[in-house]
Amino acid sequence: MKPADEKRIAATLAKTVAMLCVRNTALEDLHSGTTPISKTGDYSDVVVIDAEGREIPWTEVSHFDDAAMRALMRQIVNRLYTFHLMADDPGLRQTIDRWVAAAEDWDDPEIDQGLPGVGKRATPTS
Repeated sequence: MKPADEKRIAATLAKTVAMLCVRNTALEDLHSGTTPISKTGDYSDVVVIDAEGREIPWTEVSHFDDAAMRALMRQIVNRLYTFHLMADDPGLRQTIDRWVAAAEDWDDPEIDQGLPGVGKRATPTS
């Protein structure tokens, strides 16, 4: 297979898996709600006042707690497991095929050099 085809297939798969297994999870609940207005654009001018009256800069606020993170990661792992284990299931296959088109509109992925273990040959040559 040509490197360009490998990249195209890997990009489509990555975007589709991200859409089905990460985006459409409890992450959507964390994303919902009112977004504060920032006149500086970096949220350094936004504070959260907690129940004890402490003013916490937005940039220092934990936006979800350990329980929410644990639940989110559990759901993502379960979705990834299901995706890999059952990708040939006709019902899941239909869903995958439906979402491929939507995921194609996303930006093309890039090699993440921050992923532990990624070496110099992180991408197929063209």
